[in-house]
Amino acid sequence: MLYWVMKYVLLGPLIKLWCRPTVEGAHNVPDSGGAILVSNHVAVADSFLMPLKLPRRVTFLAKREYFTEKGIKGALKRYFFSGVGQVPIDRSSGAAAQAALDTGIRLLREGRLLGIYPEGTRSPDGRLYKGKTGVARMALEADVPVIPVATIGTEKVNPIGTKMWRPHRVRIRVGEPLDFSRYEGMAGDRFAERSITDEIMYALMELSGQEYVDIYAERAKDDIAESGRVISKRERQAAKAARTDNSRLPDSKAG
Repeated sequence: MLYWVMKYVLLGPLIKLWCRPTVEGAHNVPDSGGAILVSNHVAVADSFLMPLKLPRRVTFLAKREYFTEKGIKGALKRYFFSGVGQVPIDRSSGAAAQAALDTGIRLLREGRLLGIYPEGTRSPDGRLYKGKTGVARMALEADVPVIPVATIGTEKVNPIGTKMWRPHRVRIRVGEPLDFSRYEGMAGDRFAERSITDEIMYALMELSGQEYVDIYAERAKDDIAESGRVISKRERQAAKAARTDNSRLPDSKAG
């Protein structure tokens, strides 16, 4: 109930006014049943704009800390993140990677529409980076369709390191479901999972028009920092989190 109130009453109308989002290919999202929406990730705003333009509820995995902070601020955060369709996952240990995968698979088997960023973190420079194989493991284990979604323009609305949103038109492009039936029964095969993930990233590159870079985004953030370019505190924190547990979307541990 809260999700729909946030989408249609409290938050959605403001975002629509600010970003004037349009969507292409929404018919490619199934009307029911578990499915994975894989998307590029260039701004925090991505998690708000994509669900806003799709009729079904979209669930994202979010770090547990968003839901455990104490006091009034913590209560407001819990209310907000629950309202926009986030589900908490534990990022506190090495076991968090498998726990995140298991949570995603459970949600898919329950018939949820799960939003995933295969890059595992936001792009530091607007390019598309190498995907992590957890998404392939989830798709194979849960036997659900994978639909690529490109969010275009959110990096202008909400650039990394900024808190205020800027008015800018946003486009959402939803591609046709990807066919991975030839990999049936191959969950746990690291080569199959890598191949699936690479196909996903190619589809996102085609939809978004982004330049593809065959390294992980957190590695790119480290390289940018070492090169001397000034990066924001938020970028540094995101890179540190990705290095320590990679649980926003972990690599499969197959093989």
